Amino acid sequence: MSSLTYDLTLAGLSVGSAAALTGIGLIVTYRATGVLNFAHGAIAMVCAYALRQCVVEWGWPLWPAAALTLVFLAPAIGVALERLVFRPLAVLGGDPAQTLVASIGVFVLLVGGAALLWGQGARDDAPELVSADPWGQLAVVLVLAAGVGAVIRWTRFGRELRAVVDDRRLAVLGGIDADRVAAAGWAFGSFTAGLTGVLLAPYVRLDPYGLPLLVMEVVAVAVAARMRSLPVAVLVALGVGVAQSQLTRLHPAGWGGPLLQTAGANLFVVALLVAALALPRVGRRDALPRTAGARVPTPPGAWIVAVALFLLPLGFAGSDLHTSVQVPALGVVLLSLVVVTGRGGQISLGQAAYAGLGALFTALLAAGRFPGLPRLPELAALAVSVALVAPLGLLTGWPAISRRGLALALATFAVGVGVSRFVFAQPYATSDLGLGRPAGFDGDRAYYVLELVLLFAALLATRALRRGRTGRALAAMRDHEAGASAAGVRVPSLKLLAFVAGAALAALGGGMLGMGLRAFDPGAYDPVRGLLWFAAVMVLGADSTLGALAAAALLVGLDAGARGGVAAALIGVLAVLIGRFPGGPYEAWRTATQSLRSRRPTELTQAGAAARARLTPSTGLRVPAGATTTPGAGTGRRGTGNVGARVAGGAAARVTGDVAAPAAGDAAAWVTGDAAASAAGDAAAPATEIPAPPPAKHPAPPAADDPTTPAKRGAAAPAAEIPAAPAGEERETPPGEDQATPPAKHPAPPAADDPTTPAKRGAAAPAAEDAAPAAGKGLAPAGEDPAACGSVVEGLVGARGRSAASGAGRPSGVPARAGGRRVGPVVLAVRRLQARYGGFTALDDVGLDAHAGQVTAVIGPNGAGKSTLFHCLAGTLRPAHGQVLLADRDITRLPAHTRTRLGIARTFQQLAVFPSLTVAENVRVGAEQGRVADPGAVDRALRLFGLDGPLGTLPAAALPTGTLRRVELARALAGSPRVLLLDEPAAGLDSAEVAAMAGVLKALAADGTALLVVEHDLDLVADLADVVHVMAAGRIVAVGPPDRVLDEVGP
Repeated sequence: MSSLTYDLTLAGLSVGSAAALTGIGLIVTYRATGVLNFAHGAIAMVCAYALRQCVVEWGWPLWPAAALTLVFLAPAIGVALERLVFRPLAVLGGDPAQTLVASIGVFVLLVGGAALLWGQGARDDAPELVSADPWGQLAVVLVLAAGVGAVIRWTRFGRELRAVVDDRRLAVLGGIDADRVAAAGWAFGSFTAGLTGVLLAPYVRLDPYGLPLLVMEVVAVAVAARMRSLPVAVLVALGVGVAQSQLTRLHPAGWGGPLLQTAGANLFVVALLVAALALPRVGRRDALPRTAGARVPTPPGAWIVAVALFLLPLGFAGSDLHTSVQVPALGVVLLSLVVVTGRGGQISLGQAAYAGLGALFTALLAAGRFPGLPRLPELAALAVSVALVAPLGLLTGWPAISRRGLALALATFAVGVGVSRFVFAQPYATSDLGLGRPAGFDGDRAYYVLELVLLFAALLATRALRRGRTGRALAAMRDHEAGASAAGVRVPSLKLLAFVAGAALAALGGGMLGMGLRAFDPGAYDPVRGLLWFAAVMVLGADSTLGALAAAALLVGLDAGARGGVAAALIGVLAVLIGRFPGGPYEAWRTATQSLRSRRPTELTQAGAAARARLTPSTGLRVPAGATTTPGAGTGRRGTGNVGARVAGGAAARVTGDVAAPAAGDAAAWVTGDAAASAAGDAAAPATEIPAPPPAKHPAPPAADDPTTPAKRGAAAPAAEIPAAPAGEERETPPGEDQATPPAKHPAPPAADDPTTPAKRGAAAPAAEDAAPAAGKGLAPAGEDPAACGSVVEGLVGARGRSAASGAGRPSGVPARAGGRRVGPVVLAVRRLQARYGGFTALDDVGLDAHAGQVTAVIGPNGAGKSTLFHCLAGTLRPAHGQVLLADRDITRLPAHTRTRLGIARTFQQLAVFPSLTVAENVRVGAEQGRVADPGAVDRALRLFGLDGPLGTLPAAALPTGTLRRVELARALAGSPRVLLLDEPAAGLDSAEVAAMAGVLKALAADGTALLVVEHDLDLVADLADVVHVMAAGRIVAVGPPDRVLDEVGP
């Protein structure tokens, strides 16, 4: 017994040593470059083939051939990959999705190239470099691990490596050659891959598919080490290897025997499943939104050509027709990737497993061998198998809720490998299993017609998922997951829907493929083939159904008409060039064609020139006839653009610049959506278009007696502002729990007969009688009761029974300040909030209140905790202690999309628009997913922010920052929020755009929306805020009106 234990331990150490080499190489490469080298196993396979070629085919001595393979070839492959594939991707921005696709593309390219050069058959004559004695292999592993650890810890290169790992950009600024570090990491990783392949080849099957997959299964040791710790990786590898070897001595009777033997033979696969699904996720640097651009519409002629090509095989016969039968089936499988990855943005490397399960279940049901179900006809068996496999999509969908990027790729790959090893490769599940075709469709031509019908049904289902409300939500989740959640999209549910639908489509295609081949072939659903399918869809257009069909025809046609491996090699070449054309080569060709067409000189008509001018954010101001304008308006810090003029005029004529309000008919139209009202207003006050000059970099100071001069800090603009509340009412600063500085009372309002005195904060500026509606009334068109319509913004965010002028609908007993609009009740409250990152306290006992109709600002230096507070309020971060209350409801534990549907909307410091959607579709996402689903809010929001007309049909991908800020704000307001959270809304805007945005926000506050603003621009805070909270070191250290607080903190 002791001798057997010793022998099994030695055998386990031998296997564990090879696994440890793989773990060391993967960790070093990842730490140096941030890339998980999915091609590690393929490099090992190529080096093993190269050594065999030199020794067996060419008759070279073993050790010179080994030196050439390990010292020159393997590192050269790594350096070439870094220089030709991954360095260009890093220069282009290092998008994690593209990097992952490129890594998989290298894997597919090397596998296809090896199949072309050496054939697809297995070889059993690989030369043995080291004896079977495990002590030599173990010594190699320990020496390598110790050497790498010493280099990283005590050498200059090690310090540079750690610096690059911590922050590559900062390391480059510090003078470190990050490219040299990355090249060294790739060279060493490839060396360990080559050494692993050379050591394993004599004891396993050497073929282009088996060895790469075997090596990639042991990626579990690197994942278990968190892609950082070499000692942990070595210990896990040796431990799993010894355990796997020791399990072979157990032979229990009954049903548990085969299961235990399967687990013992695939213990590294079990470890991969546990590491990828149960352990804390890795790849946090990859948790970035997928970059997306605007897709060029597919010309109708392309579909005509595709239909003709798919009908062409009906004229074939013999082997050509039999081969063509695979194309529609594979096309359905690839459509599942279009749904999951192309539209949903979720990386799925396990679709081959669902296709195989669909084929297996169909065969079992048709043969009457499925437990608990009778024998079914083939078509009924196919339908039932789809229904059975669809819920299994949760195996990959559930991990996707909390995983992205690399972590999700590993989880889906682990599921694919696990299904292949524990289901497809087991004789008890697949032995003597045939699969026939449906009655009446036994011939190839008849069956091909049936496949075309099923393919058409799958295309319709895919189109339904990619269009409409669900399609827009999926695209939003793909483009910017946090932004989609903030817009109200139920991201977790949508991920599950994408994976379940993808599993159903893959099962349908897999069953069709099995019936076409008349047998269940486990090799047709190998995980390596799944990687090939994923790469093919990505390079030919992930979000293109036409690209999926083209990929299916390419994969089947090339491998059938030439030597095996051509399709894999071609897809690999395209995949490694993914950084050059992210949307696929066809997408790049269409974009280039349109670009060439757009460069042709064209002559614009006068109407065309006017339309082009309106597409520019600040090209013109819509001014009613008779309104006066001041030259240079909009050029200063408080200037207003088109948006400011529209919003200010519509929402009780609150004007921050010098442009009068639009006609009353426009306001009524925005509220009621009535085009007739708008026309009436236009008829009453015809508008003209006047161009606005560009903002001046250093505008001259205005004259002191200029009545259009914006008010100083802490004062509202004096021009044409309608009182927001009756005289005698006062606006109060809310009492906060953590107020370090008590709020000061506001000064008395200026004399009513002084038209040029700037109004103080909280007091409305005087306005002419003919420009102001009666108290409690919104703007109304001629001939209508003014009480019938509210302000523009009130119409946009929903009739809540509130009026900016009268405060109608608010609870009685709410105090107000003289001369200011009424302050509503507390809508959003924070109570003793605490948040920690590890041992660092980011928020310490923070509390504040946000009132309806009030602008609350939070300021402070970088690192003060403002962003952490914002994330806790928005639902993207869960605090350690404390409460967040929305109208007395505890929402502390609710996710972001639920808070949005309850009435909390937000914008982001970094723009969170959806580039692949048009401007109107961006706003529609907010209207469909927000607190109130109001399709009519889309048109009103677009018109309110000057995004209507041709601008609304443009993709958001190439619009300027100022326009995108308006798009983001319009999307937030389209959902009818009660609270609006703004994270540095002025970031990236020029002076005119900031002034226009300030007009929008003032109008929203006047309409009763609670605004909470985190901002560094103190001028904007002074002009906008009613209450200012100052944060420092995670605490609120001062609270009060902006006049007092900003004077204390200084400029």
